[in-house]
Amino acid sequence: MALTTMGTIDRSPPHSEEAERGVLGSILADPERVIDIAIEKQLAPDSFYNPRHRILYEVITDMHHRMEVIDMVTLGEKLQALGHFDEFGGTNFLRALLDSTPTSAHAEHYISIVWDKALLRTIIDRSREAQEKCFNGDEDCELILAETAESFYSLSQNQRDDTSDWSALMEVTVREVNNLFDNHQGLTGIPSGYVDLDNMLMGLQNKDMIILAARPSMGKTSLAMNIVEYVASGEHHPEKTQLPVLVFSCEMGAEQLVRRMLCTNAKVSFPKLVQGMVGQHRHKDIMEAATRLKNLPIVIDDTAGLDVMDLRARARRMASKYGIKLIVIDYLQLLNCGKFAKEGRQRETAAISNHLKAMAKELNVPVIVLSQLSRANEIRGGESQPKLSDLRDSGSIEQDADVVMLLRRPCKYPSSVDFEDKSLAIVDVAKHRNGAVGEIRMNFIEDYTLFQTRDKHHGDEDYH
Repeated sequence: MALTTMGTIDRSPPHSEEAERGVLGSILADPERVIDIAIEKQLAPDSFYNPRHRILYEVITDMHHRMEVIDMVTLGEKLQALGHFDEFGGTNFLRALLDSTPTSAHAEHYISIVWDKALLRTIIDRSREAQEKCFNGDEDCELILAETAESFYSLSQNQRDDTSDWSALMEVTVREVNNLFDNHQGLTGIPSGYVDLDNMLMGLQNKDMIILAARPSMGKTSLAMNIVEYVASGEHHPEKTQLPVLVFSCEMGAEQLVRRMLCTNAKVSFPKLVQGMVGQHRHKDIMEAATRLKNLPIVIDDTAGLDVMDLRARARRMASKYGIKLIVIDYLQLLNCGKFAKEGRQRETAAISNHLKAMAKELNVPVIVLSQLSRANEIRGGESQPKLSDLRDSGSIEQDADVVMLLRRPCKYPSSVDFEDKSLAIVDVAKHRNGAVGEIRMNFIEDYTLFQTRDKHHGDEDYH
């Protein structure tokens, strides 16, 4: 054994010649059963270390996909047609494989060994890739860490069995239906704290990517943080259960978000507080609000310029550490994806959107993603209602999203029939993959950055 230039011992990569021969011999002995097991276990040609074994397995799986008969004769003819027959040593090589495998009963054991050795080689390869990036020093160290974490995590994801037992699925569904009858509620997801919104969405559903989009200064961050507070406090949960929430604030600092939430809860105007226009008698209200909010299970990450790979890695760590049940990202256009940065912003945004949807499924939580709308609706004139096509940078946002909510405030448009209603905010559920769409009229108290359910009869404030 010799030392390489990096000081590591140059050793033969993990492999088992005997197990590889056992897999191929078992296939020759019982092709229909063993090939199906191998494919189900995700055994690929690259799983074999011996080049001849790799080629032979590739030929076998190709014949299987073409529904061709596989035996000593047909396989020999196929190898001869591809020019591999003499290279393999003719029929003697195939006969030796069959003779060295007395029974195909242990095929699953052989397949597991080959798979494990291949996984070890992949781990080694990816470790070397990470090592090369570190030595080259061409990339940001945080990005290298995120890419490496994602690379290794994807290996474990590939080993999961994503099939579901039908009877177990049915039991879960029946349990949900029974809960609906018992509780007389239509919620199957996490309550957002807003009755009309929950009635339409049936709550915030696990694995859903929910886009909340608006032009600047419409209040999308305020609405998102109001939902964060309701979910974390458990105030509207059927069992009053506090649920941990993770917030990625790419625009505002954590302290700024906390100050806004504190003033919202205390119903104190933050701008007036800063200007010294709030009387001393409100100090008690602020302190009481701080007491209510202090122990809420909220985690804030205010790292600026996050790469989406890094965001996913952080989300996984926080989910594992705190049991996160809801993720909020403010906002999508401030994220980046270094892997696709050179291919244009549209391609990069499409990759970001795809990663966020994958994260929602992977962590089994709702993910609320704030997004900017383009100026298209303003160019159209008047209070032209925002459309799905106004989502900035990429149509893939609309495609990946399970729910798209477009927020607007008529008081911002002088030509609006509701211009004089300064508290009116409209949440247009423009896309709902699994349910109804339509507009929800809410109150927005700008001084407190507070959204409220609107009384349908009088339009009065109806704070929860």
